[in-house]
Amino acid sequence: MPVSKPVASAHQPLAERLRPRTLGEVIGQQHLLGEGMPLRIAFESGQPHSCILWGPPGTGKTTIARLMADAFDAQFITISAVLGGVKDIREAVEQAQIAQGTALENASGAGGRRTIVFVDEVHRFNKSQQDAFLPHVESGLFTFIGATTENPSFEVNSALLSRAAVYVLQPLSEADLEQIVAKAQAIDAVPPVQKAALDRLVAYADGDARRLLNTLETLSVAAAREKRGEITDEWLLKVLGERMRRYDKGGEQFYDTISALHKSVRGSDPDASLYWFMRMLDGGADPRYMARRLVRMATEDVGLADPRALRLALDAAETYERLGSPEGELALAECVVYLAMAPKSNAVYNAYNEAKAFIKQDGTRPVPLHLRNAPTKLMKDLDYGKHYRYAHDEEGGFAAGETYLPDGMAPPRFYRPVDRGLEIRIGEKLAALRERNEAAGKDKDAV
Repeated sequence: MPVSKPVASAHQPLAERLRPRTLGEVIGQQHLLGEGMPLRIAFESGQPHSCILWGPPGTGKTTIARLMADAFDAQFITISAVLGGVKDIREAVEQAQIAQGTALENASGAGGRRTIVFVDEVHRFNKSQQDAFLPHVESGLFTFIGATTENPSFEVNSALLSRAAVYVLQPLSEADLEQIVAKAQAIDAVPPVQKAALDRLVAYADGDARRLLNTLETLSVAAAREKRGEITDEWLLKVLGERMRRYDKGGEQFYDTISALHKSVRGSDPDASLYWFMRMLDGGADPRYMARRLVRMATEDVGLADPRALRLALDAAETYERLGSPEGELALAECVVYLAMAPKSNAVYNAYNEAKAFIKQDGTRPVPLHLRNAPTKLMKDLDYGKHYRYAHDEEGGFAAGETYLPDGMAPPRFYRPVDRGLEIRIGEKLAALRERNEAAGKDKDAV
């Protein structure tokens, strides 16, 4: 594809000078913009539709929205959900009404100019703010385009989501980023870049075109100041310093990484567990949050296969509170390795969820009389607590044949020990107790 040279002032930011003016100039996102792909079809349809553009920073969300407005000759109104509010929404509605009404009054009867309202960081708007768009989207007053770095399933109201197509944008590939560098060089925005420096620059951008362009602009200014005719790897390292990593401590990537850590621990891989743990710390995750997650892993995935895991996780959290960073982080790392190597059981976790679901759908069964408390004479007269068997007075501290569930309820068997760690012994004991219950039941039947 030939490199285009958009007409723009050299005083504009590089990102603006290189912003695509046509769909063919867009770099990346070919799974959406290539021939026969969903967004390309939408552009060619002649009819814009509301949509959510979901993807990491610097992947072209704003550019695509602007190109859609250009393609349909629509008024383009931008609202920042970070800085804006209901007032901005109201003003956008008024502008859309004016644009539509002006054309309607036109003698040609053209039917009104379209409006596209682009909401950047739409997930920052609360429910009522998002709801404010609904009647105008439904009436067709304007086309709504939301951009978000967060999963819209969680961050965008279901009502608004149901009225908008969701397009997932991907981080730009290395080849895409190299093409952006070539475009910058084609308009003499940056000097030539050595291959080693280019590789480092692309890795530094980490799929984010905006980050790459901002870095190129910084390098361009520095190179001009030093009268450098070429960007070398050594000079690049001097200018950039230690490679920065993109890490959104509250966003989608954050939760993807904690998910990878949790699954690595569950999969008994200490090396992978340490890798993701250190990735999170290196990216700025709060060690206290990490400690809470480790406690969760100890209960959800290790459970009674090794009850010591929970105590060790709590001790690691307490150690961090006493020592702080970086010394206390070693205790957390020790816990990560221990959890990864501990025998695993989710038997209690499953039992908890099954019991919770059962209670939710089941009726409120009365407590059997023999299990009820009887603090008053009236309650005793009503047989509260009658025939209750005190387990400590029974053989082996177990009242064989006694029932503790509501009358008529079959044993649900929520808890099913696994054959790993301590739960091997727990399972053996549970089986033995059930055998004694069955034997006691047969004796009752014989009588």
